[in-house]
Amino acid sequence: MNRISYIDNITEWINDFSFKHEIKVRFSETDMFRHLNNTIPFTYFEEARIEYFQSMGFMKDWTSADGDEMPVVADLQCDYLKQVFFNDQLTIHVKADHIGKSSVDIHYMGSKHDGSICFTGRGTIVQVSKATGKPIPWTEEMKRSLLHTELEHT
Repeated sequence: MNRISYIDNITEWINDFSFKHEIKVRFSETDMFRHLNNTIPFTYFEEARIEYFQSMGFMKDWTSADGDEMPVVADLQCDYLKQVFFNDQLTIHVKADHIGKSSVDIHYMGSKHDGSICFTGRGTIVQVSKATGKPIPWTEEMKRSLLHTELEHT
């Protein structure tokens, strides 16, 4: 995994994950060879990320009609390591890697049930104002939640 710029030590990186979300590869997510379409891991990242943020209570505030904050994806990348096929059971792991003033770098790992890693990813999420589109800093409570999940396995 030397080619993946956001992973310094693969063992430490894997051990730092504390949140996971299970997914089964659907037929519609594959090509004619039953091979997972290369765009689908991004959908899996989104699904797992929403569950991750929901577990911390962020989604309730972000989806509230009264709230001004919302998350936006500033960038997203995926590194493909092993083929994935129709009906494979995957676990998508999510963690906060770096917490900024209004942004967080989220890391992802997709693994099969035998523990083999099939893809990894990372992306920056920024909390912005629904009205202005400008960044809104994390509250101290949000930082603690993100930091707690980041440090759970250190």
